[in-house]
Amino acid sequence: MPHKIESRRYTGSKAKLLDWIFTLIDEYCRGEIFVDIFAGTGVVAATAATRFKHIILNDFLYSNYAIYYAFFAKSPWDRAKIEKMINQYNCIDTSKLKDNYFSKNFGDKYFPRITAKLIGEIREDIEKKKKVLTTKEYCVLLSSLIYSADKVANTVGHYDAYIREKPTLNKFLLEIINPINIDMVNIYREDANLLANRVKADVVYIDPPYNSRQYSRFYHVLETLTKWEKPKLYGVALKPHPENVSEYCKVAAPDKFSELIRSLTCSYIVVSYNNTYNSKSSSSKNKIQLEQIKNILEKKGSTKIFNKKHRYFNSGKTNFDDHQEYLFITKVNGSK
Repeated sequence: MPHKIESRRYTGSKAKLLDWIFTLIDEYCRGEIFVDIFAGTGVVAATAATRFKHIILNDFLYSNYAIYYAFFAKSPWDRAKIEKMINQYNCIDTSKLKDNYFSKNFGDKYFPRITAKLIGEIREDIEKKKKVLTTKEYCVLLSSLIYSADKVANTVGHYDAYIREKPTLNKFLLEIINPINIDMVNIYREDANLLANRVKADVVYIDPPYNSRQYSRFYHVLETLTKWEKPKLYGVALKPHPENVSEYCKVAAPDKFSELIRSLTCSYIVVSYNNTYNSKSSSSKNKIQLEQIKNILEKKGSTKIFNKKHRYFNSGKTNFDDHQEYLFITKVNGSK
């Protein structure tokens, strides 16, 4: 069965909150251009596409950019060609595979050894065939591999660590993703604060990271699989040297958020927020608190605050008691 955009484990995913979020957006926002400036899984943008004519997505992870291009880009691709390739990959005789970069590093840790060999073999072949693939075809294959690998990964939903017990061997099946048709879309992999100076929109949706957990480190295995530069890896979790480190995960987060809001040219700003600042885990504690967000947004325009009890996707041992999800909707001063 083809992978849908929401069928992916991802810390902070809003997949289960979409009805609530868009009931409020439908009531309080108007316009044709929607920007998801920290797009994450892309599920918010996918839902926005059913309501807005022009969608703009942005995220600094290479894996997320490839996924957005695969699901959303208005670019030529041959589905039959890609399905044929996927069928060929699924017929590979794994007993004849030799170790490769992926299996040597991630086998018997994040994946069973034989599964890691197959994932590495498929990834290497995709790269070899890049010249005979359109960009959309290349990204569809990559995203199909990302989703299929993530489905069987020996983790609790991220790659900050793997489960110490030996991975259970389940047959790995490469399944295609199911692209979404959007009439007008722009896709970026940029610093959100820099992009904010260049885009104009009716509605800007903001769901930044709020705690010290860097998404580029949480999803380093998928980043490595996407970029395929085969870097040297370090530590028990087998991470490359840090890159794409977000200031929103540091003490500078309130200043960066304030800068972002000042830079935006739009009519409405919608901000998702959760109350992990009360978390028992220091790495889960928010770098921006609710009152700070409220004060920053109120300088930009009239702001309404909504909240909903929600079971947070907790990928570790942190206990979030009485977890609340908040949504801020700001009507920017001077907008119609």
